[in-house]
Amino acid sequence: MDVDLRRSLSAGAIETVLLVVPDAHSRFAAVELDHRFVEEEVLGGGYGLCGYVFAWDVHRDTLSTVDPSGPLGRYVTKFGDVRMHPDAATAVPLSADGRTWALVCDVEWPDGEPVEASPRQALTAQLSQLELAGLIPSIGIEHEFVLLDGDGKPLTSHGGDYALGGTERLQPVLRDVRAALANAELGAESARAECHPGQYEIVLRHRDALAACDDVLLQQWIVRTAVAEHGVTASYLAAPAAGQGSSGHVHLSLSRLDGKQASAACGTVLSPLFGQFLAGVLRDARALTPIWAPTWNSYVRLRTAPFSPRVLRWGIDDRTASVRVAGSGASLRLEFRFPGADAQPHLVVAALLAAGRAGIEEKLPLPAADQVLGSLAATPWEALQAFTGNGRGAELLGEEVAAQQVALLEAEIDAGCSAVTDWQRTRGALRS
Repeated sequence: MDVDLRRSLSAGAIETVLLVVPDAHSRFAAVELDHRFVEEEVLGGGYGLCGYVFAWDVHRDTLSTVDPSGPLGRYVTKFGDVRMHPDAATAVPLSADGRTWALVCDVEWPDGEPVEASPRQALTAQLSQLELAGLIPSIGIEHEFVLLDGDGKPLTSHGGDYALGGTERLQPVLRDVRAALANAELGAESARAECHPGQYEIVLRHRDALAACDDVLLQQWIVRTAVAEHGVTASYLAAPAAGQGSSGHVHLSLSRLDGKQASAACGTVLSPLFGQFLAGVLRDARALTPIWAPTWNSYVRLRTAPFSPRVLRWGIDDRTASVRVAGSGASLRLEFRFPGADAQPHLVVAALLAAGRAGIEEKLPLPAADQVLGSLAATPWEALQAFTGNGRGAELLGEEVAAQQVALLEAEIDAGCSAVTDWQRTRGALRS
């Protein structure tokens, strides 16, 4: 791909390149560059990016909750650069004429040290550790979103799970979404209307873990851009409304380095190793709640029975369980239903791999199917306590990622407690 990219840049077939870096808010930080500069300078030497993008809030302001003397201090004190290095394998066309492309980047400090607070680096580190154990994961991600009109109302007034009829108002918008995604060749497996008003789901085919996470963010960006041409917004809120949920489920299987599957013993029976992996995730799922549920709104989703993943248990082909065993034999996989649509995919997969690998290393026994094993944290402050308790978050994900997640959740709690909402106004009116 690198050779083709260089040839296209040299020939002027590509005019504009967007260098993009995943941040902790499940979006990209981006810089637009001319193709000649990318060919002559950037592919070999990289390009600068202010390091505070890994310690900013949702408004792109520096997180006030970061301790300048702590692990994230260097991201917010001098506001120096990190270096973006494009991954040529991620090159994706963004325009129908092929003149504008995106390249997802890794980032490092000027001395070559990896930027540990980068979600992409967090995942890369976990993949390296798993590979040392002789294992490679395959990842498929489902992403749900709600299409809203200019007044912020869903494009349909009803749910349309698996429906054709009743989705007519969605079709002009979805036609352009399909065309844009096909142009980007992201490899969508399926797409359909979902349970709630205006809700839609796109499933990407299983692939390399890093590519799966890059591609789901690229997909989100492409979807948002395509629907905006119709005056429509694609909302990735975890809870579009009370009693409703939008998810980012992750399907995961394991293979050995020789390509042989390591997930199934036979049929729907997990291999002993995959059972240990699942046991590790179930043990640490509560501590990792801030990864699955990073926003105030996330905790509304965790109350949306019967499909809420809040109660920790696993089951075979059971969508009411927080972990569903899906498929059989060579297609057997675990569907982790913890993450909402607002969760950062690189961090979600990194957390799953870290917890699962710990389960394998400790040879944890797999609890019985349908056995209740506790629950995810029910509130953001409960999640903060679970994540920091006994230093488990830092042990699994590293000090910088842990400090980042703590600062983000503290900022979310502060913002939520400082806001006056319609709910509060309604409750106040009832007291008059």
